Formats: sequence, C-alpha cells, structure tokens
Amino acid sequence: MAQRSANAAKEIKNLIGASVEKVESGSRLVDDAGKTMDDIVAQVKRVSDLIAEISSATEEQSSGVAQVDRAVGDLDHITQQNAALVEQSTAASESLKQQATRLVEAVSVFR
Repeated sequence: MAQRSANAAKEIKNLIGASVEKVESGSRLVDDAGKTMDDIVAQVKRVSDLIAEISSATEEQSSGVAQVDRAVGDLDHITQQNAALVEQSTAASESLKQQATRLVEAVSVFR
C-alpha cells in the first residue's frame, strides 16, 4: 500500500507538473493574444485616421471643384457678355460705315 501511495503521489506530482506547464503555456498564449489584440487595435486606429484624412481631402477637393465650377460659370457669363458687345460693336461699325459713305457722298457734291 505504501508503494501504491508513493506511485499515486508520483502520478499526482506528474499531473500537477503537467497542469502547471499547461497553465504556463496557456498564460503565454493569453499574453500573445493580448499583444495581437493591441496590434489590431493600433492598426484599426491607423485605418480610421487614414479614412479621416481621405474624408478631409475629399471635402477639400469637393470645395475646389465647386470653386472651379463657379469660375467656369463666371467665364461663360463674361463670354456671353463679350459676344453681345462684339455684336453691338459690329452693328455700330456698320452704322458708322454707312454714315461715312453718306458723308462722302454729301461732301462730293461740293467738289
């Protein structure tokens, strides 16, 4: 019986040793998992920061496009005004040409 008790004690000791090793191994795995989770959280924050930067850049681009759109609209308006002025100038030139022709005819009577 003493022999059996000694064998049982050795077996219990081995089981305890194996359990301790498994607990230590599990503890290392938990530590590794914690570090991995910390890395994942840091990467998620980086992605979030990048998304915020992209969003900000998109807003700036949108604002720039709106300014360009307004400038093109202004240029279109000015171009239309210039075209109207050219038409008026052409009409005025034609009128002056006709008046000059009549004036030349009128002056030619005195020669």
